[in-house]
Amino acid sequence: MLLATINAPAFVLNKYRDILAANPLATRVLPALRVGHNRLISLFTDAEARGYHPDWDESIGDAVAQLRADIGTDDTDPRYRALVGELSVRSREFRQLWARHDIRLNGSAASIIRHPDAGELRLHREKLALVGTGLTLVIYHAEAGSDSADRLADLASSLY
Repeated sequence: MLLATINAPAFVLNKYRDILAANPLATRVLPALRVGHNRLISLFTDAEARGYHPDWDESIGDAVAQLRADIGTDDTDPRYRALVGELSVRSREFRQLWARHDIRLNGSAASIIRHPDAGELRLHREKLALVGTGLTLVIYHAEAGSDSADRLADLASSLY
């Protein structure tokens, strides 16, 4: 219900990066943000998803380092092992990043999204832990008054 009230692209994911909920604007901005999809698998294996991220190299490095931080020392978790195994088999880039053992905590970041209709969107990404659930709410937002804010508003208006 909360996602429906947020007038920005927003979605909820678990520590494995499974998309559990997404508002329509999130899916309009990034089609791979659909319930049932895995954010990491999309980033590393879907050419269309990759095309939305001109800063892909930086994005994937952050994503892998954040996965390591979120999983912590529980490397016996079967779902975690399956995800890392699948990504290792399917993506050379993932294997290389995983071997670095980087760890980075969740937090705010800038992101560039290359949207086929709206053009380049420069967005801020906020990751908010939903206390006691193991889930994270992710919200993308543009700087007020920016071209990206106008383009994002145009995408939002196209939903209705």
